[in-house]
This record gives sequence, structure tokens and C-alpha cells, in this order.
Amino acid sequence: MKETIDFILHIQEHLTTFTSQYGLLIYGLLFLIVFCETGLVVTPFLPGDSLLFAVGTLAADSSSGLNFWLAALVLLVAAILGDSVNYWIGRRFGSWTMRTFPRVVKPEHIAKTNEFFVRYGGKTIILARFVPIIRTFAPFVAGTGEMDYKRFMFFNVTGAILWVGLLLPAGWFFGNIPIVKANFELVVLGIILISVMPMIIEIARAKLNAGKTAK
Repeated sequence: MKETIDFILHIQEHLTTFTSQYGLLIYGLLFLIVFCETGLVVTPFLPGDSLLFAVGTLAADSSSGLNFWLAALVLLVAAILGDSVNYWIGRRFGSWTMRTFPRVVKPEHIAKTNEFFVRYGGKTIILARFVPIIRTFAPFVAGTGEMDYKRFMFFNVTGAILWVGLLLPAGWFFGNIPIVKANFELVVLGIILISVMPMIIEIARAKLNAGKTAK
């Protein structure tokens, strides 16, 4: 876990080092991280939003060797395929997965994701792209609940396009601003905080409503 936190906080440095040492293999690494974070319900801890921002920042530097459009295509495909695989895992093995990995597929995570579905319906698949943890569990819950696959894919593709299409250019345009570059760790923490705010608000709202009901 310590290594994961270090990777997330210093993600730009790690990506720069990997790119300089392994060249084109960086695209395989990016695909693997995003695919696993969105496609495997047991890896919700992998970086998502901060990774996309860092990739955009790195791609803006012409000396990095990272092509913006190729990276965008790889990340988009990984995000769509990841959610699709997660959907089918939920549909085929939902109950078994929750019983087998209770420490990772936590009931409270499933419950919070279900709250998103109750509140936002199918649009949860789109909104979840921008919320860590919920992003990993939303397609799984959709599959477990047997959401129509064509409907799911519409939200899946739309959400992936918006997610990659907003965060990657954000890194490109803002990541190399001197003040951002000098405080990149704080920026990463800020991105994570902003990402989890919807979940925090939903939890607070649920507790507030529960308190009113109890009275």
C-alpha cells in the first residue's frame, strides 16, 4: 500500500522514468493500469484521475516521447474495455466475488454505489468515471443488477469519452504551468479530494436523512 501511495503522489516522475527507460512500453503500462482499475473489482486503489492528468502533462512536453493522441486512444480503449469486463464479472460472478473478496469488495462500497444508482439511474456509469472507488464498482453493480447491456454500453462509452476527454487535456494545458509543476504532489492530492467530494456529500446526506428519519 505504501508503494501505491508513493506511485500516486509521484506519478509524473514514475511515468517519466518509465518512458525514458522503456519507450513505447509506456502505452502498455497505461492500458494495464486503467484497465485494471476499471475492469477488476479487486483493484479500486489504482490511480485514475491523477494518472490521466499526469499523462496529459507529460505529453505536453515534446521531449518526453509520449504522444498525446496515441495515449488518449489507449486510455479510452482501456476504460471502455475495463468497464465492459467489470460488467460481465458482476453479471456472471457478482455474488461469488462479494463472498470471496469481502475485504476488497466491501459491502459499504457496494451500498454507496447502489445509492448512486438509486439517485442517478444509468447515468451513474457516466458520473462514476469521476469518482474513485465508485468508478470501479459501478459497472460491477450494473452487471449484478443485470442492466441492459446496450444501455450500459451507451453510458460506458459516453463516460469514457468525457473522462479521458476532460482530464487528459487538463493535464496538457495546466500541468506545466510553473506553480502547478512545482507543487505537483499537492495538485494530485487536490484532484483526488475533488474526485471523492461527491461520495463524501452522498455519505453526509445519507446520514443526515437517516437522522431525520430516526426522529
